[in-house]
Formats: sequence, structure tokens, C-alpha cells
Amino acid sequence: MAINSHSYDVVIIGGGNAGLCAAMTAAETGAKVAVLEGAPIHFRGGNSRHTRNFRCMHQGPVSVLTEAYGEAEYFDDLMKVTGGKTDERLARMVIRNSEECLPWMQAHGVRFQPSLTGTLSLSRTNAFFLGGGKALMNAYYLTAQQLGVDVYYEASVTHLRLDGDHVAAVEVSYEGKTEVVAAKSFVVAAGGFQSDLDWLADAWGPAARNFLIRGTPYNKGVVLRDLLDQGAKSVGDPTQCHAVAIDGRSPKFDGGIVTRLDCVPFSVVVNKSAERFYDEGEDVWPKRYAIWGRLVAAQPDQIAYSIIDSKSLELFMPSVFPPLVADTIGELALMLGLPAQQLQATIDAFNGACRDGNFHPTTLDGLATEGLDPPKTNWARPIDQPPFYGYSLRPGVTFTYLGLDVDENAQIQGANGPIRNLWAAGETMAGSILGQGYLAGFGMTIGTVFGRIAGREAAAHVH
Repeated sequence: MAINSHSYDVVIIGGGNAGLCAAMTAAETGAKVAVLEGAPIHFRGGNSRHTRNFRCMHQGPVSVLTEAYGEAEYFDDLMKVTGGKTDERLARMVIRNSEECLPWMQAHGVRFQPSLTGTLSLSRTNAFFLGGGKALMNAYYLTAQQLGVDVYYEASVTHLRLDGDHVAAVEVSYEGKTEVVAAKSFVVAAGGFQSDLDWLADAWGPAARNFLIRGTPYNKGVVLRDLLDQGAKSVGDPTQCHAVAIDGRSPKFDGGIVTRLDCVPFSVVVNKSAERFYDEGEDVWPKRYAIWGRLVAAQPDQIAYSIIDSKSLELFMPSVFPPLVADTIGELALMLGLPAQQLQATIDAFNGACRDGNFHPTTLDGLATEGLDPPKTNWARPIDQPPFYGYSLRPGVTFTYLGLDVDENAQIQGANGPIRNLWAAGETMAGSILGQGYLAGFGMTIGTVFGRIAGREAAAHVH
């Protein structure tokens, strides 16, 4: 049945975490809500289906979270990873609102589990979803259905008809034709532009074509570009994104979180010339894993290699692809396509710079190299116990930070002020808070907080 044969109060563009949070919140006020999801049903949920957890402020032990994680520490963690490039007002609002999100999520069908062990042990700061992101999205879709929300799959919004300070309707490609769908309020939750390789190349240069897109292939930024072309205010840098180092053997699109490699803190990382280029032990992994995508992107051919030995193999989350393994560094170099003499020299220099000390894999242990440039400031143990293991690394882009400028009510700002019936939530506005860098689980926090706000405000406009 045609979408425009129904009468809707609120139309949500995008069916990921932010979109569903908006849809459920609006529907609970009595508004008639439709979700337009561009992906097929088995790809529904955007990048949210690849997630594992969200970062949550709390005053003491609650649910699966241990101890306490207050606003000051949370904000300090964000400032460290963004280098201060954040809207403090919006950032603090998200942090404060995150505290009430966990019980709200549970009330809407989400179940949690104790945190994972290994490199990403975040029992104090992050609540992990039982069953991961797909289970979370399935729970939300079920709850939305029970609330009377209509969901349309493979319904791609191609244009918003912006008339002055309001949106009159959207044009949707659905079942082989273009429909015009009117509503009283609209929420944009359609993600970034990372799956449009031409747009990435425009921002980054030709090197971007070597990037892997670990997120959904359906986030091409069509709605974002359409609104920017119509004068909506932008926020964020098109070259900034959530990019991590992922296994170089990963698929071009949609590899998801399982393609990330967590071995870096316990390894030596080299480029194609077998030379180190950055401190592998700079900080705990949840605060540094997101810088490695950009670091690898800056290397020749956008590739790097992580080398560990047998004593480190069990210290990190297992990878989806097995590492290459060899009895000697020279043999491993040949398997990886690296210059064997140079890799041996790099490992020898690293090993010679390591010092005795206490090794603690889950905390900053201060076990650092001496006289080495770049240094390794934590977890610096010699790579000397065969067999040796190697992984190739490539930049894996999750989402881009160029987005729509919003206020504290999630309202999109136009050239001459707020667009009065248009709100945004999730990755499409996250650049307001994430100027650079990333903090594990924070994208889900932004989407949940702003999704609820957008749904509330869109419904209030209707009523």
C-alpha cells in the first residue's frame, strides 16, 4: 500500500537507534508515526546493528554497570579524545541525559549483560547489550510495532520540500515509484555520508578510495546533502569521522564491529616500509582505538601491519579473521609482503628499547621504551617469543562528522533560523559534539538522547 495513502503526524527518516528512539517517544504521546528506512528489512538498523554498548553516566552501581561514572569524568574523557573540539553545552546535556537512558531502554525491550573481558573491558562506563546491536534494534522494532508505528523498508527519501521555515513534504522512492509524503513534523536520522565514496574522495582526496566502510552501505548522505543544498546550517569537518583500524581483509562495506582489531596496544605497528609511526601504548584502548583509522589512512597506500608474539595472543578480543603466523620475524615479513631485513631491524630496535617492569594489560602500566622514536609509553614488552603473528590494518570508517547543526531541542537550523517542524538525531548531527576522535559507546549515547528529544519535540509540535 502506498505510504501517502495514510495520514501521519510525524515522519522519521532513518530506522537506526536514533530514529527508533524518536519514533517510540513520539508514538507514546498518541502521534501517528511512520519510519522510512532506506535499507531492506534484513539490513535495518543502520550502524546501530553493529554496536555492542552505550556509554552511561551513573552515580553508583546500577544494572550491569559497576562503581560510578560521574559527569566530570565523563566530560573529561570526551575532551581528551576530541581535543576540546566539542559544543560543551550539548555535550554536557547528552552526558547528563544518559543517566536516565538505561532504565528507559530497558522499559522499551533492551536487555543488558555484564561487560566483555579483554581490551574493551568497560564495566564501569559502558552498558553492553545482550545479543549486541541487532538484538537492541529488534527489541526497538517490536516495541515500535506495539505502539502503532508504521515502518516502510526500502523507502529512500530523496528530497525534502523545504518551504521557508518549514518542511511541507518529503519525496520517497518506494516500490519503484516516487511518492510525496506529507506530515506535520519530520525527524532526520539518516546517518552520515561515509558510503558515498565519491563524497569521501572529495573530502579526503583519492586515498579515500582505499578506505573500508565498516558501517552500513546505505548511509550515502542523500538527505544530508539535500538539506545542505537548501541552506540548512552544517556543523563538523568533512574529513573528520569515526574511523578505526580494521583487518585489511575485511569487506568493502558492512564488515561491522567484528572487523576491528584490538591487538594494537600489545603490538608493534609498522607501515609498508616496516617502520613504526606512532605510539601503540599511548592510552587505554577505548580512548585510542578510534585514532588508528586516521593514522593508518596517513600511511602509504593506507595500510599498516600489527606484529605480536605468542605471549600477547590471548590479551585482546579475538579477531574475525585468524592472524598470519610464522616461527620467525623474517618469515612473517614475507607472508605480509614486508621488507624482511627492515622489519627485523625495527623489531630489534624496539626490543632493545624495552625495559624491565610490571606489565598490566588492562591499566596504564607505565612500562615504556627508552630512547625510541616514536616511544611506546605503556605495555612495551619485547616481541621475542615465537610463534609471531601479523595482521594487516586498513582504515575502517563507521560514520562521518559533517552534519546538520541543531540546538538543544534537536531542531535543525536553517539559513534564517530554526526550521520549525524539522529535527535531527544520531550520526547526522553528531558532529555538533564530536569535532574529532571518538569515545567508545558515545555514538549510541548521542543517538539515544537526541532521538528521544527529537521525538518529544516533533510530537509536541503536532499537538
